[in-house]
Amino acid sequence: MAVSDQIEKLIEAPIESLGYQLVGVEYMQGGQNPLLRIYIDADQGIGIEDCERVSHQVSGILDVEDPIKKAYSLEISSPGFDRPLFKERDFIRFTGSPAKITTKLPVDGRRNFTGILHGFDNGDVLIEVDGEVYALPLAKLAKARLVA
Repeated sequence: MAVSDQIEKLIEAPIESLGYQLVGVEYMQGGQNPLLRIYIDADQGIGIEDCERVSHQVSGILDVEDPIKKAYSLEISSPGFDRPLFKERDFIRFTGSPAKITTKLPVDGRRNFTGILHGFDNGDVLIEVDGEVYALPLAKLAKARLVA
């Protein structure tokens, strides 16, 4: 199980108990100091106080469970305008929105898809690019974000 998936399981319920939605978790190991970025959201939006509150709660859990054995930086963030998309629910919620998706390996000879989301079907993200709808397996996505 990926570190980000393991961390998500540890922190999702505690974050929701604080009144926030866990949007997703990114763990980036590049460089000397790895980064753990946790995206949260709420109906009223996210402010710095919300990030501090969640950071305090999550730090305690991660200190006890210790899923990352080396030093890392923890960042709590709102999804922002170029919102990252992680789960089936994200692709359904933002159907009709412009997005950019990068796959881990080429699909039909390409890895980058910028177009309009058409939802989610049977494990695949549907995106229309230049009049053609592509079905991209969620498990094969490297990165997905809304674009303005």
